[in-house]
Amino acid sequence: MYLAVEGPIGVGKTTLVRLLSEALGAEPLLEVVEENPFLPLFYQDRRRYAFKVQVFFLLSRFRQLAPLRQKPLFGGVVADYLLDKDPIFASLNLEGPEWDLYLELYRELAPKVPPPDLTVYLRAPVPVLLERIARRGRPFEQGMDPAYLEALSEAYERHFARYPHPLLVLEADALDFSPTGPHREAVVALVREHLAQKRP
Repeated sequence: MYLAVEGPIGVGKTTLVRLLSEALGAEPLLEVVEENPFLPLFYQDRRRYAFKVQVFFLLSRFRQLAPLRQKPLFGGVVADYLLDKDPIFASLNLEGPEWDLYLELYRELAPKVPPPDLTVYLRAPVPVLLERIARRGRPFEQGMDPAYLEALSEAYERHFARYPHPLLVLEADALDFSPTGPHREAVVALVREHLAQKRP
């Protein structure tokens, strides 16, 4: 089993991954975020550091996901991202020759990563995202531009409107699957149900 959880910044991906990996007996696979040396600089000067931050993320995500093609894991894996997220972000941050070069690199790597058996897409309104971002307290995310989050949410909507693989959409603002939240069992049951539907 390879399950992925996706959605914009602050929507609750990692929280859900921890819940699902425990409930399903799977290994959590968390993306490298704070280890990206260009990310704090990117939030200070998006234009200058966009290409560097995107290439770091693309290579990091590829190195984490590509082994899933050969490595059978007992119980499977639950990841808090898709490789697809990389061009979603890059489409907002890159343009001109940098975008062209990035796309060439992405198209070379993407076929080497398997699609998930099920993707859970979490979405929430921008005010909810901003509140959750503030609550988790990463210094480089504070003061994030709401317009950037709005554009990102719209890009996710466009992507998943034409997503060709099994998909479960959850409204994260209406669900509390935090460690003490009341919807944990219901969310796990829903994911189990969708996974069962996708199996032959």
